[in-house]
Amino acid sequence: MLGLLESVQRGEAHSQRHLASELGIALGLVNAYLKRCINKGLVKVSVAPAKRYAYYLTPGGFAEKSRLTIQYLSYSFSFFRQAKKDFVTLFEAARAAGIQRIAILGMSDLAEIGAICALDCGMTAVAVVDARSELRAFLGMPVRGSFDEMSDSFDAVLVTDMTDTLAAIDMAVARFGPERVLVPALLDLRGPDAKRGVA
Repeated sequence: MLGLLESVQRGEAHSQRHLASELGIALGLVNAYLKRCINKGLVKVSVAPAKRYAYYLTPGGFAEKSRLTIQYLSYSFSFFRQAKKDFVTLFEAARAAGIQRIAILGMSDLAEIGAICALDCGMTAVAVVDARSELRAFLGMPVRGSFDEMSDSFDAVLVTDMTDTLAAIDMAVARFGPERVLVPALLDLRGPDAKRGVA
């Protein structure tokens, strides 16, 4: 919703198809969100040339966008604080187990926080592994499509995949063993009875 209101405010809402592409969501979902915004009085619509519509934020739309921005920032700061706490706890246990060098599995906001915390905790993140990424580097580390492409040695894998977390954890545990897989509590969906390494 916030992304939609921001696009409308910037005047980039040329068409619903354009909005869907920009936001990375289905066209039908954009249509539903726009109807909802119009019904709530957040967005006005007017007919433009060539059978198109122009969308504008109403004063209520500006207020809602501000409210959603504050809510998003509050969530982001809470997420960062929790993630940092999880990583410090995780890395302290990992260092006590002799782990110094990690490979990060999954490019995400969590990967960025993990890499920074690893550095703060005296650990080295050697690479990011993410089959979906087209980047060649992330935070100064090489990005690899798979562990088979890794040339650097590492002691453990830090799971930060937020797209398919369970599959990433299962793959890492199957390949490296549970003692070499680190999962921050924020992501650990395996439950309290799961066999864990230092995680």
